[in-house]
Amino acid sequence: MNPISPSRRSVVVQTIAMAAVGAASPSAVAGATNKSPDRSAYRVTFQVSDADPSKWNLTLNNVRNAVHELGVENTKVEVVAFGPGIGMLMAAADLAGRVADAVKAGVAVFACENTMRGQQLTREQMNPHIGYVPSGVAHLIRRQSEGFAYIRA
Repeated sequence: MNPISPSRRSVVVQTIAMAAVGAASPSAVAGATNKSPDRSAYRVTFQVSDADPSKWNLTLNNVRNAVHELGVENTKVEVVAFGPGIGMLMAAADLAGRVADAVKAGVAVFACENTMRGQQLTREQMNPHIGYVPSGVAHLIRRQSEGFAYIRA
């Protein structure tokens, strides 16, 4: 086996170093994880999995504040509910009006269909303004891989 000359070794080391830096750069990481066609500057998904109305109010307040501060035209906001938190997405829930207002303001609010099946809930029982995802947890995982910020309420 032929030994590698010092100059060739230097070129190889520099090439590896540049590849490592390029792979770790924010633009390279963003390009690898940003698979969403949405071009909003700020993208965030809020998780609500508690039945506590005060947590829902806090989440809806945080959503409103984020959109106000960052600008509705620059922001894509989602709220995903599963487990006990799904109760606040029912049509008869105390916060149904606030949820509807958030949706009308451009916030996507999703109920987990796995939780709905587990709790024997139908779409007819749910707030008519919301959307649905097959799995709330899987949706959060996908969104994080797409570069969305994640906030657990």
